[in-house]
Amino acid sequence: MPARPHALLESRVSTPLSRRALGGVAAGAAAAAALGATAPAAQAAPATDAQERPFRAAHPRRHSRRPNILFILGDDLGWADLSSYGSPHIRTPHLDRLAREGVRFTDAYSGSATCSPTRFSLYTGRYPGRTKGGLAEPIADKSVGLEPTHPTLASLLRDSGYATALIGKWHCGYLPDYSPTRSGWDEFFGNFGGALEYYSKLGLGGEYDLYEGDAEYKDLRYYTRILTERASEYVSRDHEKPWLLNLNFTTPHWPWIADGDKEASDEIVRRIKAGDRSALWHQDGGSVEKYKEMVEDLDRSIGQVLKALKRSGQEQDTLVFFASDNGGERFSYNWPLAGNKGSLQEGGIRVPSILRWPARIDGGQVSDLPVFSPDWTATLLDLAGARPHPAYPLDGTSLAGHLLRGAEVPERDLFWRVRGERALRRGDWKYYRGKSGRDQLFRLTGDAREQADRAPFEQARLAELRSAWERIDAGLLRY
Repeated sequence: MPARPHALLESRVSTPLSRRALGGVAAGAAAAAALGATAPAAQAAPATDAQERPFRAAHPRRHSRRPNILFILGDDLGWADLSSYGSPHIRTPHLDRLAREGVRFTDAYSGSATCSPTRFSLYTGRYPGRTKGGLAEPIADKSVGLEPTHPTLASLLRDSGYATALIGKWHCGYLPDYSPTRSGWDEFFGNFGGALEYYSKLGLGGEYDLYEGDAEYKDLRYYTRILTERASEYVSRDHEKPWLLNLNFTTPHWPWIADGDKEASDEIVRRIKAGDRSALWHQDGGSVEKYKEMVEDLDRSIGQVLKALKRSGQEQDTLVFFASDNGGERFSYNWPLAGNKGSLQEGGIRVPSILRWPARIDGGQVSDLPVFSPDWTATLLDLAGARPHPAYPLDGTSLAGHLLRGAEVPERDLFWRVRGERALRRGDWKYYRGKSGRDQLFRLTGDAREQADRAPFEQARLAELRSAWERIDAGLLRY
């Protein structure tokens, strides 16, 4: 793997774009009522800095319906693992085209550094530390999960007239107490745990982990094929009302098994059945080449779902969002970011994020606005005309006014907490304390790799950001 990327990636990271601050907008119902369409998305073209332009909200030209929402998550996909984000060796033409037809976000973050807390932050729109289940990093047993009484993106949208479905990885608790169908999704097809062997569907403890609703579903084909088929069927339906589909792939999460790798699959299954609880971690397997194969397969699979969406005639009125649930792992390409999954360095939480909504948002655009998972919860509720539950205030900020009308809103803080690490971003500045216990301060514009610690020279700023982090932390549950 090359030590440095081509010049294009460096320019994307270091070149500042015109920044619009983030913050609150009008109530959700008012935003939904004001929806109006814009010019069609830009024609497909190679995603390069010369062809992308800084994001600018378009002028509405006609009224549009509340959008369908197709929210796609990759699993442990690194920030630079897409060719549109600078990968020198992985080719992702379908996701690159999605970026050309919409907005590519350079400074988008996950809600946490591992699988289940990020999903908690997306589904609830709140910091993971607000709920007991969100304290698990990640959930590994049946003791905790997303409480069915807690409002979610799905339950709030369902109550406002949406059909809801989750296909793929749940990882927010296990049966019998926790399930997507108990938390607002009308339909569920997928796996409950954090990982599974792609053919046998065996989980970390050797349990079978493929379900339709709350009942086991037997299908021993390659998992990504099954999810792609199911998602394509869902978006192709003749829906009577707007819909939300959370499509959560497990690719490219370990074990490192691509479609057709039956020999590797059989060996892992043999080890699982022999009682080896570390078999799925696959620490003795995988390679950069195998990882490339898995990411490119993910890209093709998403392309198939998007093709089905286009054939259905719903493409214009469907908001498609793609991101990873956290930073990449062993074989991921994160340059120039430091850190990986599990860390609050940029490489552990900055993720590729793409939004396309042809009816309302022009294509060929790039945004460097700092955003994170709970913001998308607030934004989608706003666009759908759904209000948050007053007893569970959101920690995310709706970007609806910014995306649709170019609203100027106040700067705010992005907050993260995991065991042994803390981080807060305000504008270009990031406060970080890693496991060394030392407070550090980085100016991410020009130092996305977090190598130039400005703490000794910016003591007042450091103290201000540290105090801001501690004020938020004081309101969260203790580990």
